[in-house]
Amino acid sequence: MLLGDELGHEQASVVEAAGLQALFDALHSRGYTVMGPVARDGAIVVAELASAADLPYGWGVETEAGRYRLRARGDTAVFGHSAGPQSWKSVLHPARSRMWSADRATGTVTTEPARPDRYALLGVRPCDLAAIRVLDRVLAGGRHADPIYTSRRDGNLVIAVECTEPGATCFCTSMNTGPNVESGFDLALTEMVDSAGHRFLVRAGTPAGAEVLADLPRRPADEATVQQAGDAVAAAATHMGRHLRTDGLPEMLAASRESTHWDDVASRCLTCGNCTMVCPTCFCTTTEDVTDLTGEHAERWRRWDSCYDLDFSYLHGGSVRTSGQSRYRQWISHKLGTWHDQFGSSGCVGCGRCIVWCPTGIDITQEAAALFALQPSAEGFDEVTP
Repeated sequence: MLLGDELGHEQASVVEAAGLQALFDALHSRGYTVMGPVARDGAIVVAELASAADLPYGWGVETEAGRYRLRARGDTAVFGHSAGPQSWKSVLHPARSRMWSADRATGTVTTEPARPDRYALLGVRPCDLAAIRVLDRVLAGGRHADPIYTSRRDGNLVIAVECTEPGATCFCTSMNTGPNVESGFDLALTEMVDSAGHRFLVRAGTPAGAEVLADLPRRPADEATVQQAGDAVAAAATHMGRHLRTDGLPEMLAASRESTHWDDVASRCLTCGNCTMVCPTCFCTTTEDVTDLTGEHAERWRRWDSCYDLDFSYLHGGSVRTSGQSRYRQWISHKLGTWHDQFGSSGCVGCGRCIVWCPTGIDITQEAAALFALQPSAEGFDEVTP
């Protein structure tokens, strides 16, 4: 619905780093607003890019549980960094959106128009590409599609970037979401920086992507270059910083509902909701109504909400989940377990953001391993080492 038919394995091309500006020119000439990574305020964030000069040349990141730092790479790589604090959710499913406004004097109610921009999403990691597919299924795939999401998603051009340097908290291989990309993109880039220069192996995945590629200065990729790019991505798959056991995971979480381990997690969890804010697939929202000081003008806004919020489970008479342990249990059990029942896949794509941006360094992979280890042998979960 949102992307054209896949072209299959087209002849790959090589585009030199200097050709990135030609990519911007091709996208702007087609009316796209280019969104991509930029180094700002001590992080790699997603923002509107005016030209190739805005890209984070030479910047990498150091990540660990509860830690994120920019670092100078010492080369000119553009995409030599792992996931930052923002995902493409910030573009497609923004943190705040006005739904309507009303004026008492005129008696008019104005709904927000569909956003006219067509986005070119530049630098979409494989894990984030998988996250977009999850959001498509949740917010655009049912009978009641979300109009805010679909207005920002439809007509987009997706330019994916395969990972060759996973971060210390990455575990996309556990979730089968990377580090390579096979579908769901218009263009796919594999960046190479070595003694032979700075260049990209580029593949088109849709007719729209092929049209853009045709406008770029390029040359056919020889077998050696294709092999080199493939080897770099394959090597990345063997250097993941984390691992998450997925076989039997939903069943284990269901069996662990009364585990004492939840109290251990609760002793460390601040219930701040950082993990849900940075997660590329968390989609929960709430609404708030505001007025001006005169009461003559009112607006309704939608904003992100979190299952860590005490009022998230509020029903008449009080909140259902009053303890921190029940809220963490709800989050991880839904993300890794009941999401399968609800949407047919895991809600986790292995990006590691929740680990990095947790103030106390709670690690979803370690917590799952600890719960596996606590299961009795009768449940069939005792063969795992945490």
